[in-house]
Amino acid sequence: MAVHVQSQDLSSRPVRVGQVRALAERMLEHLGLPDAELSVLLCSDAVIHELNRDFRKKDRPTDVLAFAMQEGEGGGLHPDLLGDVVISLETARRQAKSGARAIVEEVTILLAHGLLHLLGYDHQDDAEEARMNLMVEELRLAASR
Repeated sequence: MAVHVQSQDLSSRPVRVGQVRALAERMLEHLGLPDAELSVLLCSDAVIHELNRDFRKKDRPTDVLAFAMQEGEGGGLHPDLLGDVVISLETARRQAKSGARAIVEEVTILLAHGLLHLLGYDHQDDAEEARMNLMVEELRLAASR
């Protein structure tokens, strides 16, 4: 499995790149995806705001974005290439504080959420959201082992 993690436009890094890589690898292992390829970008609100505006037409920052490589034209050409997960560490820090949890736990949750989107999970209705929330928790537990 190949997990690539980078950071961009961060004044501080409360979560290490290697730590996020290890979390993602444990999630992929739990999902039975040993040949998967995943990219993760840890960034500022400014970077994710620009991506959210340009690709989703939502002119605001968000916590996590997922860009799936298995969707659209040519999506099945390389079945192991999952795509990109982008996480705003600034938003993650605020959410962690308001949820009274460590930032690494918040990043783990956001990583799991983004990864599930890459795999086709969604939360358009209550049933989908409940299913996705269960899977996020399952991946969070698998990653923390």
